[in-house]
Amino acid sequence: MRLKKRKRRLKKWVRVTGTILLIMLIGGGIYGSTVYNSLKTAVASMQQPIERKHSEKRKEAVSLKAKDPFSVLMLGVDEREGDRGRSDTMIVLTVNPNKNSIKMLSIPRDTRTEIIGKGKQDKINHAYAFGGIPMAMDTVENFLDIPIDYYIEVNMQGFTGMVDAVGGVKVNNDLDFKQDGYHFPKGELTLNGKKALSYTRMRKQDPRGDFGRQERQRQIIEGVVKEGASLSSLTKFSDIFSVLGKNVKTNLTFDQMVAIQKGYKDVATSIEQMELKEEGTRIDNIYYGLVSEEEKQRVQNELKSQLDLE
Repeated sequence: MRLKKRKRRLKKWVRVTGTILLIMLIGGGIYGSTVYNSLKTAVASMQQPIERKHSEKRKEAVSLKAKDPFSVLMLGVDEREGDRGRSDTMIVLTVNPNKNSIKMLSIPRDTRTEIIGKGKQDKINHAYAFGGIPMAMDTVENFLDIPIDYYIEVNMQGFTGMVDAVGGVKVNNDLDFKQDGYHFPKGELTLNGKKALSYTRMRKQDPRGDFGRQERQRQIIEGVVKEGASLSSLTKFSDIFSVLGKNVKTNLTFDQMVAIQKGYKDVATSIEQMELKEEGTRIDNIYYGLVSEEEKQRVQNELKSQLDLE
């Protein structure tokens, strides 16, 4: 029971960790040879290319040097010995430098859709279990009808180290509550990794429900970005990249990350969380989340506009 409870806590935390990798590159900067070399070493550990051509939903492959809008599928994975694990969290980030914006869409793990490569309807998170990163990317791409250009896979262990690596984060809390034995009063708070995890977990005591929880998650993301981009944190970049190197895999190359940092700096100032509305139901005694065609079309249109595909 204790192990299961811990895994549930880590599922919530993965919503912020992979996003931090991308947005720190966009908003932080690469300062000096020490930080540059630390990043390069970390990326070597993270690097995991996949055999997948650019999306058929694009006429040409995305060019980061040309500052094209691009998308990233972030997967929070519960890795197990002898098993590739399951993608318990799926988040699509769409980045548009022309609009100076990032849109973040969380796809509930129980969402029922076609699993590309399996030829059947199932929970969307099963795509990763069936066919790894390529099948997960193909399935999400089909579900949202947009190209998925890159992926970031985050191991759901050790994420509190990210907050600790930047020396903690400051948040402005608008709701007095208790969670996991911690008290979070209203006002400005400084949180270490464990407290930040608990801060993002709380949902039931918040009248805003998931919306309130997502707002706290965004505060943590922005807090880490701010600390990571500040001069006072430069000596900590080695620790930050060490945490990332141990817990993240991606097909983004070092040169692509440098191109993102150089060409997409301003977009980190605007991060918008999108909501996918669905209705829970049971089919053959299995729970699924069903997304109506109207809701799917609404989300698809918004993402296409964000990627300048309309």
